Amino acid sequence: MQIRELTKMAMCVALCCVAGDIVFPLPFTPTMVTALTIVLSLTAYILPPRQTFTVIALYLLLGAAGLPVFAGTGGISRLVSPVGGFYFAWLIAFPLLSFFCRNQINFKRYLALNILIAIPVTYAGGLISMMALMDISLWQAATMAIFPFIFGDVLKAAAAAFLAVRLNSAQALR
Repeated sequence: MQIRELTKMAMCVALCCVAGDIVFPLPFTPTMVTALTIVLSLTAYILPPRQTFTVIALYLLLGAAGLPVFAGTGGISRLVSPVGGFYFAWLIAFPLLSFFCRNQINFKRYLALNILIAIPVTYAGGLISMMALMDISLWQAATMAIFPFIFGDVLKAAAAAFLAVRLNSAQALR
């Protein structure tokens, strides 16, 4: 890897650590609104899939090691909690998003693919972990893990797509 690629990856990991601490708890669910999904989407838009996976894996390893990067907390306990499925789903969702967004700088494409791929895969991971660890029905899990977040996740996907188009266009000019 070139130094430029490693630097971009390191910046994305650092942004994930900072964004993971920007949270708004909701009283009716263990899931929190976080700025992390903007950064993960942006990472997927600007890095190739393998590097996107590496960034997310490093972020998860830092949190599992105890650094307070998971919504103000750290440790493996967050990964095996009812919200742990979201974290592991990111390892699939965002490299897939990166794969399908490669080589095309287009806001509408970025946004549509995020809505069709990354958001549903992330929600599926969260649903599975909530249903399994909280022993609740699909409907109960959906009301805690999906419905309150759809609008915000689409807005965050749009913000990330907007930023990515600007960043990728500037890089393409070099």
